[in-house]
Amino acid sequence: MPSTLKPLDPTQVELEISITPEEFTAAQDAAFRKLVRNVRVPGFRPGKVPRKIFENTYGSSQILERALDDIVPTKYAAAVEEHGIEPLARPQMELLPEEEGQPLRVKAVVPIRPAIEPKDYTGVEITDVPETATDEDLDRTLEQMRRDAATLVPVERPVKLGDVATLDYQGKIDGVPFDGGAATGQETELTETRFIPGFVAGIVGMQPGETREVRATFPDPYANPDLAGKEAVFTVTVHEVKEPELPPLDDEFAKRVSRNETLEDLRADVKRRLDENVKNGARRRMSGELLDKIVAVNEFPLPEVLIEREIDSLLNDSRQYVARAGIGWDDYLRESGKMEDELRDTYRDEAARRVKTTLLVEAIAKKEGVQATQADVESELDALAAQYGQPRERIVEALQSNVAALIDGIVRTKTIDKLIEQAKRVPAPPATAPPAA
Repeated sequence: MPSTLKPLDPTQVELEISITPEEFTAAQDAAFRKLVRNVRVPGFRPGKVPRKIFENTYGSSQILERALDDIVPTKYAAAVEEHGIEPLARPQMELLPEEEGQPLRVKAVVPIRPAIEPKDYTGVEITDVPETATDEDLDRTLEQMRRDAATLVPVERPVKLGDVATLDYQGKIDGVPFDGGAATGQETELTETRFIPGFVAGIVGMQPGETREVRATFPDPYANPDLAGKEAVFTVTVHEVKEPELPPLDDEFAKRVSRNETLEDLRADVKRRLDENVKNGARRRMSGELLDKIVAVNEFPLPEVLIEREIDSLLNDSRQYVARAGIGWDDYLRESGKMEDELRDTYRDEAARRVKTTLLVEAIAKKEGVQATQADVESELDALAAQYGQPRERIVEALQSNVAALIDGIVRTKTIDKLIEQAKRVPAPPATAPPAA
């Protein structure tokens, strides 16, 4: 038998691959023919050095190493196909000691997916989430469109919520200025949701030309952990106050802000986009709840190689996030008080959760026979072309080396959609009123 397979554990197998003397001799002959092309020995033309002379000059080890480099990958690929395994990563190879009367043997330890028999994934109870936008959502969006198209009119009165004020401000924590806490001549729309709690409320009522100290507290958690939960004092000067003059909500407004000819068409267009966003958000919430519940009741071993690969991905995401914030990676590690290995450890649980979820969804897709059809692929390519504003041909060209990932994504989406369809949706529990003071 060319090779034998021995399970080591649910996520690893060992292949023992035999190389017959005839195969190894042929591999050495081929290796010598390749090596001799590039050697120079006085008295011989390039490529015409006899093997005996080559071995006396350079040794036979080069031929043996090149022969193994050439034949082992071929024999390994044949063994993988013979036993029908799907390696998750490159194997750990080892040349076994020679034994009298035995062919040359190579041992390969191969990481594989565990056998998974998914259970309890149909009829899962999940919270029902509305998948269409409300009339209030539509009205609020149109109102924001009016504000975006508003004309700013200077006024001589105290600041009100919704005004646009030109400000100077300098923020300090414990008397010390902090990065990002200062601006000069900044035109600012004064809405509470755009600033940390207390900042806008402290400015409301100020007169043009007035300077005031405003106290505001950073939320906890906060994007910058150094500021989370801390109170800041801002010295704020209001230079000018402008009031937005909103255009009427009519057909002319629709033409001004969109390609629609009438307000009715604009409302329908906005409603369609809002419905799509709400549906996507609802699907994310329901799929997150559904997958958490399914993952919790399915136990199986996870390949360490996939966990490490996912940790690498999370670490790379952190590097990119830190770089976008303009912070050097070494500076970030120093400020966090962690070595990179310690940071990797903090990602392990999340990485394991992601790997487990991916393997489970793949197993469910296989059991349910979910596949990506040609129509699915065509539809996804059209959607990507529209999303990125690129010709479809350019999207196809960009995906040439990553078609498998595209198909995997389609299968995952179809599988999760099927799970949601099979789930039992239950109403969200009523919100509990806060206790009376």
